Amino acid sequence: MGTMSNNDDGAPVVRRIDRILAFASLGLLLISVACFFATMIIGEGVWPIVIIVQAYGPIVAFLLLLVLLVMSFARRGRAHKQ
Repeated sequence: MGTMSNNDDGAPVVRRIDRILAFASLGLLLISVACFFATMIIGEGVWPIVIIVQAYGPIVAFLLLLVLLVMSFARRGRAHKQ
């Protein structure tokens, strides 16, 4: 892969995949909260996609955050070994 680089202050550079995972997790969590409120307010009809997002969205968002944390800790560990 590429070499590890740091900013001028010594902090590791934030990679694109880190930003994608962070924003995907936040976006999925916000969408699932919005779906929760939509089903609570409207409550009529069966919306399978809304119910699925409401049920599984926070779980997937949490897993994305865990992946982001593991990748970040691994990168920092490799940077400190060098």
